[in-house]
Amino acid sequence: MIDILFVGVGLFALAVGVWRAVRARRTGAGAGLAVSLVALGAAFCFLSNRAQLFESEIYPSLGRLLSNLATMVAAYGIGLTVAEISGTRDRGRRTRLGALGVALILLTVMFFSTPGLPRGVGVFDELYRTHPTLVVYVFVYTVYLGFAVLDIGVVAAVTVRASGGALRAGLALLLLASAFAVAYLAGKIVATIRALQDDHPAKALCRGPFSTLPCTLDVGFPAISVLLIVVGLTIPSVPGLVAGRRDAKTLRLLRPLRTHLTRRFPEIIRIDPGGPSRRERLLTAMSETNDGLILAGVTPELAPPAAARLVRDLPDEPGEEEPPPVAQAEPFAADVARLRAIARAYRKVGGETVGEVASPVR
Repeated sequence: MIDILFVGVGLFALAVGVWRAVRARRTGAGAGLAVSLVALGAAFCFLSNRAQLFESEIYPSLGRLLSNLATMVAAYGIGLTVAEISGTRDRGRRTRLGALGVALILLTVMFFSTPGLPRGVGVFDELYRTHPTLVVYVFVYTVYLGFAVLDIGVVAAVTVRASGGALRAGLALLLLASAFAVAYLAGKIVATIRALQDDHPAKALCRGPFSTLPCTLDVGFPAISVLLIVVGLTIPSVPGLVAGRRDAKTLRLLRPLRTHLTRRFPEIIRIDPGGPSRRERLLTAMSETNDGLILAGVTPELAPPAAARLVRDLPDEPGEEEPPPVAQAEPFAADVARLRAIARAYRKVGGETVGEVASPVR
């Protein structure tokens, strides 16, 4: 059950992280979020029992170290992403990065300085009294995550008041995730103190993620926290995805109409193709189409079917006399609706069969 939970959450985070990485490469934004999600997914996959058994064949308890390192990288990335959302990315950025570097180095040094690490599932409860390096290891890990989680929670709490819609929902989930993470860290501190006080501490093995209170704190809460983080960081991007799909549909719909107009009036083609984003390409295509409609004599009050027929009946080559320009600014949404209506009507009157020509915007 624990393996299914950990691997399921890990693969979900990995999938979302890879999707965000592809998106970040295309748009140039959100790379930190992609790294965070990939690191979280890797941490949970490293931490599953079967994965730890395999990793221990390479080096005893290696899966525990890999998962802890990945978790700290993920915490850093999440904190950076929340700071970007709140507009405070540059504030304390070097401090965050420096703290991460020191924590990663200390954790690695303490781990490989500890002799007699157990093979299989990396549970250290029985070793704390005899291996001070493991106490330092747990202390560094817990303190770093604690400060990172508190930083995320504070920034999210401050930003959620001034936000709305999908962003507010995402930040609220991050606050809830921070609460689960704090409970997990508190449970880890208590368990470590008890292991140091007991003469013969028993291995804290769990049959299920919620079988006992210690298991809930140590297994169930981290999984819930990661799920909330993944969902919380994904929700704010949903409106952008919906708008992106609509922009792509509008671009496809405009293509035949715009192609005919740019052939008839080549001077409307922009020198600048519009930029890397779909919204910028759409704005360029709309501007070219609007200029072509003005040159064709299409006035704003003309019905879409009549405008489509007027464009369809234009001669293929420019004539000696051009219709007088009619300029009238319209809001973006109304402009999109009008152009979509004309484009649909143009397809219905036979404009879809017109061949396309080379153009800087596709």
